[in-house]
Amino acid sequence: MRKIIVGAFVSLDGVMQAPGGPQEDPIGGFQFGGWVVPYFDEAMGAAVDAMFARPFDLLLGRKTYDIFAAYWPYAGPDDPIGTLFDRVTKFVATRNPDLKLEWQNSKSLGPDVVAALRASKSEDGPNLLTQGSTDLLKTLFQHDLVDELYVHTFPLVLGSGKRLFSQGAAPVAMSLESSTTSPSGVTTNKYVRKGAVETGSFGADQPSEAELERRRKLS
Repeated sequence: MRKIIVGAFVSLDGVMQAPGGPQEDPIGGFQFGGWVVPYFDEAMGAAVDAMFARPFDLLLGRKTYDIFAAYWPYAGPDDPIGTLFDRVTKFVATRNPDLKLEWQNSKSLGPDVVAALRASKSEDGPNLLTQGSTDLLKTLFQHDLVDELYVHTFPLVLGSGKRLFSQGAAPVAMSLESSTTSPSGVTTNKYVRKGAVETGSFGADQPSEAELERRRKLS
């Protein structure tokens, strides 16, 4: 069975918009395109290589697909990531049934993305790895379709922009499977789905009258 794995570059405040360059995604007046570049050292390269080490197909939103399709096929035969992305299957979530996917090995998920992904997860084949694709991620998290996350967290605050998580994500507990930190201060954490969210309480068994009054005011 396939897994859906989210790969994401995020700031400390969860922004993941336009990590690669100023013209990548300036939508909404975003001014910090290319914010990962100053932090990208050899250790970061190794962390990215680890994310791509297992067989995978790409799972992309339409906007990220357009960005990738305009860059990676032209990166040249000596670029290992470009060669890899060119070879694997690209599954694309798009609301436009007439969209032409001209990059080789590209397929539309069709009108019902959730149903298509649930069916795909039940099949044998490479895992489905996302890159970017914030709109698609909203759908994945809302419908509890994510099995693993590779989150590369960069030591800066961007203030505004498209974020990894938004309102409406289905609650789920994750286990931290591995964690590394690069010399430039980027933490790479791999999370694996654990199950339902568990809760507890540090409160007193016999709450004070002040605490009971506080609770009444909340209601």
